[in-house]
Amino acid sequence: MSKSLIAPFREDVTAPIGSPLCAGWKEPAVGVADPCYALGVVLLGAGKPIVLCAVDWCEISNLSHIRWREKLAAAAGTTPDRVAVQTTHPHCTPWPDEEAQKIMDEQEDGRDIMDSAFCTGAIERVARRVQECLATAQPLTHVATGRARVDRVASNRRVMGEDGKVKAVRWTVTPDPEVRAAPEGLIDPFLKTLSLWNNDRKVASLHYYAVHNTSYDNDLVVTPDFLGLARDRFNETDPDTAHIFFNECAGNITAGKYNDGAHENRDLFTQRISDAMVASEQGAEPVPVQSVSWRVKDVHLPPRNDLTEEELLDLVSGGADVRKRPTWAAIRLAGLRRQEIPIPFGCLRIDETVTILHLPGESFVEYQLFAQEQSCTPFTAVPSYGDCGPGYICLDRSYEEGGYEPRDSFVAPGVEEVMKEAIRELVG
Repeated sequence: MSKSLIAPFREDVTAPIGSPLCAGWKEPAVGVADPCYALGVVLLGAGKPIVLCAVDWCEISNLSHIRWREKLAAAAGTTPDRVAVQTTHPHCTPWPDEEAQKIMDEQEDGRDIMDSAFCTGAIERVARRVQECLATAQPLTHVATGRARVDRVASNRRVMGEDGKVKAVRWTVTPDPEVRAAPEGLIDPFLKTLSLWNNDRKVASLHYYAVHNTSYDNDLVVTPDFLGLARDRFNETDPDTAHIFFNECAGNITAGKYNDGAHENRDLFTQRISDAMVASEQGAEPVPVQSVSWRVKDVHLPPRNDLTEEELLDLVSGGADVRKRPTWAAIRLAGLRRQEIPIPFGCLRIDETVTILHLPGESFVEYQLFAQEQSCTPFTAVPSYGDCGPGYICLDRSYEEGGYEPRDSFVAPGVEEVMKEAIRELVG
């Protein structure tokens, strides 16, 4: 029998009015609709502690992501490579990148990417919660797994033409009825749930699903959007369990087929996700835990190399192609400057039953499906949106197919085999 322990934690990380949203690509927040949280669990008894954390922010990139892992590791008494920090990716929330903000600060009229004081304070508060939760750790004796098909939420963003090229992009909001009418495309239709038990008490439920977590974002009002709202709705009906949502590989997955931008769709998607969360737990039978382990692989993803540092600085200053976003260039430059620092891919294994593989960036859903195919356990979930320094992690063929994601990606062709090699090693 396992001697593992589990300790959930939770902290409010709602950005205040006036905060930069989505790395400054949007105007600052004008209001707050719903609270945002950093939620997670610390697992003890399997060597050094393991920390799994999901944050209701758009993304966390480069040096900022490293800071999160360092701070939570220190709080839990572990090492940063045993900390997984993922975001749930609602657009009207922060996207911190300390190095990119430093680059913008060097400009005469540089736009803010992040509210540095707020983001630093958020890390400190979450770290305190991690440290405090250790005193409440309880035995992890059983786990249960389940899944349920989600009704009309996810669709593939890349609508392909007969020539093998992207003929249309299905954005998070897709007003064009012809584009919405296209087939759903390749998705993972299932929401998956791993529940963690102390004998007959369910301590935490970790939920996984792949979709861009944005219903509409033109109002500049802070919200965890429908994934976070569905989680909170479930928490209200099951308050003794820590429900935590991890967004999976949704780099090319949106709700665009089912979303014309009507504001009532947010509640509609919330209910559909909530229904799937409930269904995924029904009938799940807890089984005893024998062992919990963590594997990690440091990975260097090939950086995009079509622009030099000097050219990127020119874009940041606005002195070149005005169509380029200065903050986009700053984040890309920040990623180039951290190339010597690898990105850790972490993998949780529970017995021969459960594999949870934590990936960086906005990974394409194909990586999630590949991991499930390669995995030697019957339950495999693949949360993405870890260190988002790489941006969109496409397939190699995506660069020839065209479309939005390869144009905005910060990594280069050749990334696919690097990703798949790491996935095979960790889940096989």
